[in-house]
Formats: sequence, structure tokens, C-alpha cells
Amino acid sequence: MVKNTQIIFNKVPDAMPVVGEHIKLVTEDFDPNTVALSENDVLLRNLFMSVDPYMRGKMREAEAKSYSPAFTLGKVLDAGGVSEVIKSKNPEYKEGDIVQGLIGWENYTVVSEGKNLRKIDGARQSSIPLSYHLGVLGMPGMTAYAGLFKIGEPKQGETIFISAASGAVGQVVGQIAKIKGLRVVGAAGDDSKVKFLLDELKFDAAFNYKKMDLDEAFNKYCPKGIDVYFENVGGKMLDTVLKHCNDFARIPVCGMISQYNRTSNPEPIYNTHMILSKRIRVQGFIVAEIASEFRAQFAQEVPAWLKEGKLIYKEDVMDGIDNAPEAFLRILRGENFGKQVVKIADL
Repeated sequence: MVKNTQIIFNKVPDAMPVVGEHIKLVTEDFDPNTVALSENDVLLRNLFMSVDPYMRGKMREAEAKSYSPAFTLGKVLDAGGVSEVIKSKNPEYKEGDIVQGLIGWENYTVVSEGKNLRKIDGARQSSIPLSYHLGVLGMPGMTAYAGLFKIGEPKQGETIFISAASGAVGQVVGQIAKIKGLRVVGAAGDDSKVKFLLDELKFDAAFNYKKMDLDEAFNKYCPKGIDVYFENVGGKMLDTVLKHCNDFARIPVCGMISQYNRTSNPEPIYNTHMILSKRIRVQGFIVAEIASEFRAQFAQEVPAWLKEGKLIYKEDVMDGIDNAPEAFLRILRGENFGKQVVKIADL
């Protein structure tokens, strides 16, 4: 008999979620040996789970439509995870396999029919951390790669600016852009994050957006203008960037985290006329819709860059499923440093 702690979606928040009100912890006794699996089901012992900004958008009423289905009230939240198969009625997966897929915010998850699981071959022998499959080798890495190449269309010698540049996606975008010969400029909200961008990721320039006037920062660090803006923030940042874009600039819109917990209307954008006058392309994207055309190229290049030391990846790891809600809130408050993951158990 073991304990299974679950994080339940309890109430729809209208601002920053509150633990105990909007999300709550429930712990129950759990005996894996007594779990009755249906045909093709798989029982997982969860090792790592990912928390990401998009999850805030899933904390809504079910009838409110979006690109991703809402969390279900009264049910366990879900997330990308890395897990060990401990019981299986699915011929594709055997006990001891390490898999990646959609799991619950919990210690143990039953995946019906093994849906959307992917085996991580050689996981036990690999020098690459398992958690990387939730970051640089997972959805955030693919988001960076596909968004940059599909919409950003980077060209050697151009200037790219990245907001939230030390985050799960931004740090990958910047390093790929450096590999491809661009001038890379990033913004972060903490001096230690700026130092990381400059000293470890080798960005050409970086600044703390909380300490500098944005116009002054762009005049100083992007003196020839911005050709690609990888958008993670929205609001005033986007509004100011439009003024500093070059003609025919491209803006892949990955996220707008500054707007997710506003209790009033979204911040206004005043410089939209420049989209026309400068012929700027502004395009939102959902990675699941474009990943397939980049999957083979991604699988070839990104692991090689990691092994060669051309690409490094910073994670912010919190221990214990009990701390998953706080890990999520840290993202929304901008307190995480790197890709936020929760370590649930050792392999």
C-alpha cells in the first residue's frame, strides 16, 4: 500500500489561482496490485511532470471554447509527464518501460488504451536527463524550433528579439538563432536571468525589462531594428516592439503571459497601424498543428546540438507532487528560472 496524492481542479479562477480554493490536494491510500486494467490500459508510476503557462487557459468553464480543452471540474489536472510502466495490458508497453505522455497531477496514472504514450528508447542508459523530454526535447523545444522556422524565417545577420528569453521556450529560440547566425537579444525580469542569457547562452545582448525603459532598451540593444520578434509576453512589450520592427519583420506569437491573470480587460495595443505600414507578419501558432513537418529535422538536429554542447538547457525543478501547485504559480508570477518541472519520484 502506498499513497497517491492528486491535484484536483476545484473552481474556475478569475485571476491568479489560489491553492485550496481553485486547486486542491487529495491524498489516498493506493495499492497498484489491485488496480483493474481494461484491455490495452497502462498503469504508470509518474517520475516527472511539466507545468506550463498554457495550463492557465485550461482553467475555465467547459463551454468556453479554445484551442485546448478545459480542465474538468472535480477531476485531476493533466500535464505532460515522464513515467515508468508498472502494469500493462497493452502489447506496446511492458513493465519497466519509460514513456512520455499525458498524465495526471498525481503519483500514479491509468492511461486508457495507452493513448498518446511514446516509449523513450534507451532512457535508462542515456546521459540525457529524463526531464529534458518535457523541455528541450519535448513540447517547449518543438515550440521554439517550429515557431522560429515556420513563422520567424530566420536569416543570417538579422536581429531577433525574444521576450521571456530565459524561459522554457525562449532559451531554446535564442540558442538556435545563434547557431543560425542571427544577432540575438533577450529580455528577462531578473538580473540573474539576464546574466544567464549573456554568460551561459551567449546572447549578443540582454536586459532587465523591469529596470529599463523599453524604447531606450531597443534603441541601445537593437540599433538596426528588429527583424524577428518571438513573442511570449504581449501587452506593453508587444506594443513597443512594433515601433522598433524593421519592414517585413516576422512575429511568431507563442504566448502572452502578461495577460493571463488580468482581472480587467487586456492591455491595449496602440501601434497596430505599424503592422500595415511596415508590412509586419504577426501570426499565432499552436505547436501541435505544425510540429509534424519539423519532427524529423528536430529529432536530427536538437539532440546533436545538446551532445555537442551547442545547446544547453536550464531547468527549475521542484521536488514532490505536493509542490506542483506552487510550481505552476511560480510560472504565472515569473519566478521560475528555466523550464519548470516537478520531480515526482526517482527512477
